[in-house]
Amino acid sequence: MGGVFPFHLKGTAVSRLLRSYKKIPILNTTVDYWYISTIRTPRTVPPMKPVVDQPAEHQGAAPDLPAAAPRMRASLANDIRETLQAEIETGQLAPGMPIDERALAARFNVSRTPVREALQHLAARDLVLISPRQGITVARLSIAKVRSMLEYIGELEALCARFCARRASDTLHEALDRALMACQQAAVEGDAGEYARANAAFHDTIYDGSRNECLADQIRAARRQSARYRVADLRNRSQISRSLQEHFEIARAIQAGDEAKAADVMRRHVPAGTTGFSEFLAAVPRHFFDFGTD
Repeated sequence: MGGVFPFHLKGTAVSRLLRSYKKIPILNTTVDYWYISTIRTPRTVPPMKPVVDQPAEHQGAAPDLPAAAPRMRASLANDIRETLQAEIETGQLAPGMPIDERALAARFNVSRTPVREALQHLAARDLVLISPRQGITVARLSIAKVRSMLEYIGELEALCARFCARRASDTLHEALDRALMACQQAAVEGDAGEYARANAAFHDTIYDGSRNECLADQIRAARRQSARYRVADLRNRSQISRSLQEHFEIARAIQAGDEAKAADVMRRHVPAGTTGFSEFLAAVPRHFFDFGTD
């Protein structure tokens, strides 16, 4: 080699040459210098550019998880609350029924924290009862409380019918006729479920016709509270026939502009009177009631 470093060698040949480097006579100091400075000295790494914070709109990173976690948990709790509230109000979860946090967590595929938060919200609305000794149950009402609720609903409904008769328009008259036809069709077919839906639509027509949003909201909220105790309403032909007849009386009084009659018939339509409430009470399972607060 004559002591000159063979620059034309590459790859494996260079590796073998470097391993036997001490055996090669060095006649050219330039070569030795090249080996020391190029082989032994690491390459100079260019300095890194300083990191500049990007505006939020230019960043594609995920949202801050610690900050987003409480919002996500609150959303889960709200979804669970809405589902359970609907099931309680419609009687799917009956008064007095026990509620298991673990079972709910498994059902909704969440931890027990959002479930517990949802149940606390329901307890604040008197829909569930949380007791250290008895656990969690769907809240039960006393007979006196149920009766007072029905009396309250009856008076609100009567006032709504009165306003409706006072403010009735041709559009409302037509809407009442359509609602009556739907009730009659369901009654003829003997479909209790369909009649219940037609019944709700008939009452909603009157709420809207009253043109009093505050009153309508109060009635709807009160009816939701009492709905779980009216599971036996409109379940047989006799009940449906009587309800349909009263619907016709209410509608005709409103269409005639007779405020007093519309209010009176509507008040009797709600089972809050002596006879009506007794029949209502006889159809509700006894264990639905809380006998400790009467």
